[in-house]
Amino acid sequence: MKKEIALKWQQDRERYPKKPWLKEPSIIAIRWYRYGQSVDLMSDGWLKKLNLKVYWLIFHILEVLLGISIPKSVKSNGGLRIYHFGNIFIHRNAEFGKNCTLRQGVTVGNRYNDDLAPKLCDNVELGAYAQVLGNVKLGDNVKIGAMSVVLKDVADNSTACGVPAKIIKQKEEA
Repeated sequence: MKKEIALKWQQDRERYPKKPWLKEPSIIAIRWYRYGQSVDLMSDGWLKKLNLKVYWLIFHILEVLLGISIPKSVKSNGGLRIYHFGNIFIHRNAEFGKNCTLRQGVTVGNRYNDDLAPKLCDNVELGAYAQVLGNVKLGDNVKIGAMSVVLKDVADNSTACGVPAKIIKQKEEA
């Protein structure tokens, strides 16, 4: 499992330019997210407890400094990319496929006070300040326009925009 997390981190890192650490602070949040996942795989004991305390302390500091909240419980395949950090909140039960892209102000969360959260499939792109709320699924190769509010499922190869989001374009599969 640790090798799987390392591979996912490598795939995340490949979607960033070389030496992103000071130019693109979102890489720090993603790295810490992957670290949190590796802590969960540690054997129970004092070392895991210590690492969990350190994880949560740094998580909250990064959440305030970077404006990115991506808890370690989020399920994500490799290739997660966050452009223009700030005001990004991900529900703890959200799921991401491969090569998902988020821009500033994005929320992937619930509509009500429950644990239902969105599932994003592979190659999903969320525009600036897009909100994906509730138990919805965004299919493969979906694009969500800036400032859109997604409350319903979006089929594969579609583009959706608006409040509430409506499909404006759907590609036929080749």
